[in-house]
Amino acid sequence: MHRRHFIGSAALAATALMLPLARGGEARAATAPRRVLPRPLNPGDTIALVSPSKATDDPFDLQLASEAMQALGLKVKLAPHAGSRRGHLAGTDAERAGDINAMFADPEVRGIVCVRGGSGAARLLPLLDYGLIRRNPKMLLGYSDITALHNAILAQAGLVTFHGQIGAGSWNKFNADQFRRVFFDRELMEYRNVADAGDELVARRNRTVTIAGGKARGELVGGNLTVLTALAGTPYLPDFTGKILFLEDVSEAPYRIDRMFSTLKLTGALDRIAGLIFGECTECDPGEGYGWLTLPQIFDDYIQPLKIPAYRGAMIGHIRQQFIVPSGGRVEMDADAGMFRMLDPVFQA
Repeated sequence: MHRRHFIGSAALAATALMLPLARGGEARAATAPRRVLPRPLNPGDTIALVSPSKATDDPFDLQLASEAMQALGLKVKLAPHAGSRRGHLAGTDAERAGDINAMFADPEVRGIVCVRGGSGAARLLPLLDYGLIRRNPKMLLGYSDITALHNAILAQAGLVTFHGQIGAGSWNKFNADQFRRVFFDRELMEYRNVADAGDELVARRNRTVTIAGGKARGELVGGNLTVLTALAGTPYLPDFTGKILFLEDVSEAPYRIDRMFSTLKLTGALDRIAGLIFGECTECDPGEGYGWLTLPQIFDDYIQPLKIPAYRGAMIGHIRQQFIVPSGGRVEMDADAGMFRMLDPVFQA
């Protein structure tokens, strides 16, 4: 579901991780921008639906996304190219980036929801107007390929955005409740997996596993592992120093997960984080025969030596029920309890 594939090698130069660029490639100071909170969203406000990545497979997906937003009590504005197509993409790079810039600039629009993920959001990063985004801070919601936007906007504009369900995804009771609590009620959320024993004697679903115990505090950064590591060596990753790294992925062989963790290690990113929250790696099983390293072995190799709190199994990723978490928001994690919580509001007062 919502599959994204980035093809190409990730650069390994750690010094390049924090060299921001302005729109059009002009050099900017290598200091991280001050964090900016989005304006609050309320029932009755207008939400924009944008398609930064893959085109919708069926125009009906746009209708479903619109109906879901309306059912949540919001008005809907479709970006001009939300239903466009160029190859697998939802329009040209200029069209898709133009939609994002226009929706941030539109005073009628109070928030932005990405219709789907897929592939192609990273192509837009040099075309976004980060100064405009910073001057018009609004909530932006999406996951998977939208990881590219979350990290670039945080690194370049300092804006807190939200990793969670896409417009055309499942708006089941859990996801709708997450949306209302985060955006309408503006709770200081506690993210603890929902226990689900089903008809099992011992619960198997939604279990968390402690990799290394302890507590840590810091700003959340991360998202989809493949998309994140494809940004290595670019100016579109935030500084990882003292951050809580959250990750997820889908349909990746463990040897590829190992390669991506190796990239994060070689860039120096892993050595700077304060904690790790790993969500679901859906369809990431070892191959037949001798297979590959398992995910627990990969965590043992890369995370255990860091001596930081870490756990896996959080409800983040390509799953039916998923948390909506603030990229750039300050949290405290407890690896032994398998949970984390917001420390500060993530919207303007």
